[in-house]
Amino acid sequence: MDDERTDRTEPVQDGGPRRRISRKNVLKAAVAAVPLPMLLGGVALARDTKPSEGPLTPTPYCDDGDHPTPPQMEGPYFKPNSPLRDSLIQPGTQGTRLTVSGFVFGLTCQPLANVLLDWWQADVNGAYDNVGFRFRGHQFTDQRGAFKLSTIVPGLYPGRTRHLHVKVQAPNQPILTTQLYFPGEPRNNTDPIFDPALLMNVRQNGSAKEASFDFVLRVRGGTTPTPTGKPTEPPGGTWSAGTDYRAGDQVTYDGAPYACLQPHTARAGWEPPAVPALWRRT
Repeated sequence: MDDERTDRTEPVQDGGPRRRISRKNVLKAAVAAVPLPMLLGGVALARDTKPSEGPLTPTPYCDDGDHPTPPQMEGPYFKPNSPLRDSLIQPGTQGTRLTVSGFVFGLTCQPLANVLLDWWQADVNGAYDNVGFRFRGHQFTDQRGAFKLSTIVPGLYPGRTRHLHVKVQAPNQPILTTQLYFPGEPRNNTDPIFDPALLMNVRQNGSAKEASFDFVLRVRGGTTPTPTGKPTEPPGGTWSAGTDYRAGDQVTYDGAPYACLQPHTARAGWEPPAVPALWRRT
């Protein structure tokens, strides 16, 4: 994700170099074809580099040299137990529409399925909802390790540049707490917390914006759901994949009791110890 990383070449038998096709090259080419205001960011993504003889495919790629996504402070406005949803837009929501999408990878560049992403942000006026759950929500990556969030561009408040907060947790792994930033913001130069490694790629799409960012977690290997969608033999308890749970329901898992925090249909990877947004140990 380091934008200073140069495009790579590799030798071929005829002695000449063969350039690796990357998303960065696509972005560079787009500069010549797209008016500058339309292309707001050019930060390399974790899936950028991949040897190829043809066009890029939709499959996410990752460079083995990528560093894990850096953590950042949680700040004073995080609230647990956010709703399970992939859109923070509600009736009457004001502000520039923003779609954030990307992938979550492990250290070996394998996409991670069933990763929890818990988002929170300011509204268009720079205010956080500390009573309810406006502009707060959590979701999970799909089987490809992909995620997509619909929201708005957050407003500014004193001392900070524009940013999104997120907690990212692979099943049974530590939580990464970090923030994502927007390129070209004047306050990026004065915000003491700002980290350029956390810049999103941002494009204008009509009156809305589209952003992309790939997370790299300190996780070895990848996660792949079983073909049946059921977990491998659980260590015992009343929790069961496929069950519709309501807030307040009680289960046991691996000998420990848990209380359901949010209504959901259980599935592999969402076992109580793995998803604190859904279950609290009692």
